[in-house]
Amino acid sequence: MTLLAIFALLAADFKMSLGAAMRNLMAKCLTATVLFGAGLAGNSGGAVAADMALKASPGAVGSCSEFVFTCENGRQYPLCPIAVSIAGDVVTASLHTGHSGGVHVRLVPMGVGYRYAGPGIWVDGFRGNALLNFGKHSQVACTIENY
Repeated sequence: MTLLAIFALLAADFKMSLGAAMRNLMAKCLTATVLFGAGLAGNSGGAVAADMALKASPGAVGSCSEFVFTCENGRQYPLCPIAVSIAGDVVTASLHTGHSGGVHVRLVPMGVGYRYAGPGIWVDGFRGNALLNFGKHSQVACTIENY
């Protein structure tokens, strides 16, 4: 075999392997594009910034009627906003659980939903549903009226 024939065989082999790699790359790119588009189109019901804290109206500070947790144990627990951010998020509040004054709770940043925590008590929630925790071993499911 001559040198020209050897180069011709190598070039043919190189073209076949390059074609397979190119097809593989195009298939991966197309798959990624389709999955990315489906992710964007299918995520319309995901969590948004409004789900990260309870939203209060401008006149809610000092009022205990806007957020009332109605729980499965038959009791109602009002949340009285103390400080509200510019965006309307309740940052600190007083959670009234009994005869004495309310328990001071503060917004704790979460990935999804909200948490208001105070000494010995915390509320984990997402939109109008919440779990009210009285220590480590006692919790009750609640909904927020007028949410």
